[in-house]
Amino acid sequence: MRLTTKGRYAVTAMLDLAIHDRGQPTALADIAERQSLSLSYLEQLFAQLRRGQLVSSVRGPGGGYQLAREPSRINIAEIIHAVDEVVDVTRCGGKGNCQGGGKCLAHDLWMGLSAQIQGFLESISLADLVEQPDVLDVSARQDDQLQAARDERSEAVAAGMRGVGP
Repeated sequence: MRLTTKGRYAVTAMLDLAIHDRGQPTALADIAERQSLSLSYLEQLFAQLRRGQLVSSVRGPGGGYQLAREPSRINIAEIIHAVDEVVDVTRCGGKGNCQGGGKCLAHDLWMGLSAQIQGFLESISLADLVEQPDVLDVSARQDDQLQAARDERSEAVAAGMRGVGP
């Protein structure tokens, strides 16, 4: 299966966006920090997700990204395809030229598996994932870690302003 980090990161970032949807745009920097992802890489992914009409952007102070549709109307397969990923377990990309220009013995098996994976990913929405208790537990832990890091940075800045060394 050829699902790279590009597809994985896109799904993770979209899930983070869905979880933190409070009716206000979410800054990519917040997603990057919570998910330990490169901000510049997220910017590239979100440009593709915006072109795929899965997110909308808001510029200026308080800007960021929002889901373009309800989480229940965005399936995982759409996210993967929006960033130009293909879920395919064949060597030939489904063309049937896997062995000397023709089908290999297992071509139909791998095509069937690819179709099953595609159907599985189409059957799962962002809302389905957001409702899973384990997903919410992980998200709460990430939020706590982000807040602790911000508090630590604020304390360091305040100490520096008071002339207190580290």
